[in-house]
Amino acid sequence: MINLYTAATPNGHKVSILLEELDVPYEAIKVNLSLQEQKKESFLEMNPNGRIPVIVDDGHKVFESGAILLYLARKYKRFLPKEGRALSKVEQWLMFQIGGLGPMQGQNHVFRHYAPGENAYATERYFRENLRLYGVLERQLKEHEYLAGEYSIADIANWSWVNAHDWAGIDLEHFPSVKRWYEVIRQRPAVQRGLLIPPETESLSMEKKQDMGRAII
Repeated sequence: MINLYTAATPNGHKVSILLEELDVPYEAIKVNLSLQEQKKESFLEMNPNGRIPVIVDDGHKVFESGAILLYLARKYKRFLPKEGRALSKVEQWLMFQIGGLGPMQGQNHVFRHYAPGENAYATERYFRENLRLYGVLERQLKEHEYLAGEYSIADIANWSWVNAHDWAGIDLEHFPSVKRWYEVIRQRPAVQRGLLIPPETESLSMEKKQDMGRAII
């Protein structure tokens, strides 16, 4: 049984969606970011960086969402080509999300919602960079159904952040190919199930939301 320690964030959803796509047994354990549970010693023993998600697979601990996607895809031999150029393409678009889309959209979220008005230059910079990265996706998806050939962990990783486009202030009407890809993936039953993991029902104050915003970046 795989244990998934997670929260309802784009990085958390990357892993819950893949686990649902794989249709393997797992247990989701909610990490309350507003209470800083990811900073407790028991969690730091699983991830020294104090971030979700983390999986524990028969005692083996894996942190960093991209590393978790690769671990699971390799273990179950799905959503990742075995070798060669096809594998390289998926890895490139996965790294695009890990090194570009996720960090830049995350910072866009922070300055747009958690620190509004505090730094106009940063707010504009991260929003414009976020738009540029959606343009990169648009260029690729204009010519391809999915980012790297067949549906893969690269799509799952990038989609989980694009799913927060409204929160980022981005209108997908300006990116028609991204919108087409987004809607196709959104209809997948496993994606819909993965977005419900873990249930997010707590009511947060603005102060707690600010803490959560800093925690998920």
